[in-house]
Amino acid sequence: MNKGKHTEKVPQNGEARSSFSGRLGYVLAVAGSAVGLGNIWRFPYLAAKYGGGIFLLVYLILMLTFGYTLIVSETALGRMTRRSPVGAFRVFGKGPFFQIGGWINAVIPMLIVPYYSVIGGWVMKYLFEYVRGNTGALAGDDYFSGFIADGSSVLWFLLFSLAVAAVLFAGVRQGVERVSKVMMPLLVLLAVFVALYSTTRPGAWEGVVYFLVPNPDKFSWMTVVAAMGQMFYSLSIAMGILYTYGSYMKEEVDIEKSTTQVEVFDTAIAMLAGLMIIPAVFAFSGGDPDTLKAGPSLMFITIPKVFASMGFGTAAGILFFLLVLLAALTSAISLAESGVSTFEDQLGWSRHRSTVLMGAVILLFGTASALGFGVWDFVSILGMSILDFFDFLTNSLMMPVAALATCLLVTRVAGLGRIIREVEQSSKFRRKRMYGAFIRYLAPICIVIILLSSVAGVLGWISI
Repeated sequence: MNKGKHTEKVPQNGEARSSFSGRLGYVLAVAGSAVGLGNIWRFPYLAAKYGGGIFLLVYLILMLTFGYTLIVSETALGRMTRRSPVGAFRVFGKGPFFQIGGWINAVIPMLIVPYYSVIGGWVMKYLFEYVRGNTGALAGDDYFSGFIADGSSVLWFLLFSLAVAAVLFAGVRQGVERVSKVMMPLLVLLAVFVALYSTTRPGAWEGVVYFLVPNPDKFSWMTVVAAMGQMFYSLSIAMGILYTYGSYMKEEVDIEKSTTQVEVFDTAIAMLAGLMIIPAVFAFSGGDPDTLKAGPSLMFITIPKVFASMGFGTAAGILFFLLVLLAALTSAISLAESGVSTFEDQLGWSRHRSTVLMGAVILLFGTASALGFGVWDFVSILGMSILDFFDFLTNSLMMPVAALATCLLVTRVAGLGRIIREVEQSSKFRRKRMYGAFIRYLAPICIVIILLSSVAGVLGWISI
């Protein structure tokens, strides 16, 4: 790259830009952002619904190709420009495309983290109740609906948000990186332990086989669409996070090797989540994969019933919800960090001031999402609750558009050669040919399929 590149790397507030200490810090932080609630409650549900082992195989193929392509692109653009998404796009131009492309990548995490923190608060509440020994009460049919409808859910949302804010105030190395280095290994150990416990329950082996052994008879086009969507959301693509974390990456850190390690980490947790949940629910339901429901129904209704039927249900519940809380915290921290970085870059504010503003955004939209199941349950947007609407807006509409903008930025503006040079200054780039083919042709096609299928699913035209 030319020497002028380094003049683009000075933050607008005049302060030295934060950075990770090295590759391990970056990998664990990105893995922490990728390993979240989507891995734990969405992946097992989709795997059970769309063929088990064949879904897992399709997911792995897409993750190693499409997912890899977008991770490398966003990370390289972030490191190249030393900017969060808005600034990264503006480095290349000032027109409408650069304004919209940058801001849509930046706004997505700001809209996700408030309602994500509401769900994180629910997890905190369930962990607290398991520690108190209320295993039987949590398995009650009306416990979850009653909890989210009363005002106490707002309190738990606030507690979760304060935990996220505390990490952000500490900074990139002392906060985000340090917490990731502690939480991610602990998360893996807990996942392995709970998976071993789950797979050794009587009747669980049928679920293990269903999840791990591909059965071509279970394959359908919707298997591909569902796996593509899960891969898209699972890897933190098009959320501004990878631009932000790339901007914190030192130039000597190997982008390709780091991306591979993130892929391995994320996939391992997704598979462990499948082994934690699918065999346990199979054993509980007598082998019926339809028992696995999506989202909150799985996490807060089905799983507590499974634990209540076990001999060590309270201990299993404590370990499981501790694991889920760690996953939720690491993801929420990454989402909020992207917003803080954008405020620092675009407003020229200090980190602490930017964190306060991000906290205000979380408080405003998160409180609305929490109350949408209680005193504001009469509010409906396109037939959805406030939380469900924000989830639809970000995941189904904005994220595919943001990813498409990244593809166009790489291929039509920055130039493929410039991205390749950025990667090769610290990496061998063994998958360079595949990267070029995907970023030019296949990734945009996949993104359009995700966008159309997501909208069609919400409108009830297809089932996904």
